[in-house]
Amino acid sequence: MTTIDRARLRTLLDTERATFAHTHSRSRQAWNDAAASLLGGVPMTWMLKAAGGFPLFLDDARGARIRDLDGTEYVDFCLGDTGAMAGHSPAPVVAAVHRRLAELGGATAMLPTEDAAWVGAELTRRFGVERWSFALSATDANRWVLRMARHVTRRPKVLVFSWCYHGSVDETFIVLDTDGRPRSRAGNVGAPVDPVATTRVVEFNDLVALERELANEDVACVLMEPALTNIGIVLPEPGFLDGVRALTRARGTLLVNDETHTLSAGWGGATRAWNLQPDVVTIGKAIGGGVPIGAYGLSAELADRLLADRDADLVDTGGVGGTLAGNALSLAAARATLADVLTESAFADMTARAQRFAAGVEDAIARHGLPWSVTRLGARTEYRFTSPAPRNGGESAAAADADLDDFLHTWMANRGVLMTPFHNMALMCPATSDADVDLHTALFGDALTELVG
Repeated sequence: MTTIDRARLRTLLDTERATFAHTHSRSRQAWNDAAASLLGGVPMTWMLKAAGGFPLFLDDARGARIRDLDGTEYVDFCLGDTGAMAGHSPAPVVAAVHRRLAELGGATAMLPTEDAAWVGAELTRRFGVERWSFALSATDANRWVLRMARHVTRRPKVLVFSWCYHGSVDETFIVLDTDGRPRSRAGNVGAPVDPVATTRVVEFNDLVALERELANEDVACVLMEPALTNIGIVLPEPGFLDGVRALTRARGTLLVNDETHTLSAGWGGATRAWNLQPDVVTIGKAIGGGVPIGAYGLSAELADRLLADRDADLVDTGGVGGTLAGNALSLAAARATLADVLTESAFADMTARAQRFAAGVEDAIARHGLPWSVTRLGARTEYRFTSPAPRNGGESAAAADADLDDFLHTWMANRGVLMTPFHNMALMCPATSDADVDLHTALFGDALTELVG
């Protein structure tokens, strides 16, 4: 197999960064100016993850396209890291938001709306669980679900999979080290308590380890993505998800499916695509069409247990909820997104684009003899610098290569394509075209030719 000349890679990366700096002078100036009032010069510090050396500043975004302050237009495969899975400013969402604000009035009033009931019923139709409540992010939804799970089960701990993604939930920043011991994830900022004290952790696709950890019968819930996504896509092996469900039921542990990213698997996420039966589903980002929202759905049985518990304060100081949660604007946006944008036919088209994307990348990797792999989850595709594809989070983390990541991201940006900055993920939206996919395929092949000849 072909190996990468590291000196050549470094030279190519330096060249691409110099080009990036030269052609994005307005973004660079905007970033420098913003440093006077913004922490790190950006409104959220993860925006500093910029392969070219500084962040691009947004001017306009429509459908599957973004334009920056320098006037450069990009095919956008990042799509707000799933927040814009519906595409940028989809017309039905724009109309619904305008109607809520300009015609009906009242973005937030601490009163329920009929839109909320419609969205809840639609989420039940897609995911199966019957009782829904809303947040402003999947992070909030996950936090509240963990509190509810602990309350209902009277158990103190949760269990997650190493290198999982559940937003900024404190308990989930835990991984297994190279010796298989749990530890706080490197870089965990100001953790209020060592997650080792609150959380059990095992590798994805390891039922033996899961059975061992659940045997303690102190785990309130298993919080999981049906497939890992934020450390590169790691798919479940045959029988794994059925095993998780059987083990959690046997030990009286609740099972929570976080579909924030795995919604890409289809119209009802991985839960519907793979016929899963969780007790709880959490979701966020994508269902609002760009307007902040999160949601969690409980099985009817679990919801009845919670509502009947007189010790659970669900309306005041119980630590569940927020003043803006379930606001009229976010639910109007969600109704429009689910009804008219992220439809079954849209997912079919998005999945077809992702299949085309994966095939193009696989062909280029094979032609250049590189030991890399490609994994697809519905409308989402990822390439990793290892083969075969990783089977758990630890293997995927070990395959990371910062210089290769930065080279490929900067190469693409310099030629009009945006990838997710944290990894080599490409997401399709309803507006993504075959031509968009083929542009990436051509550029990816050219990049590999520059790397290895």
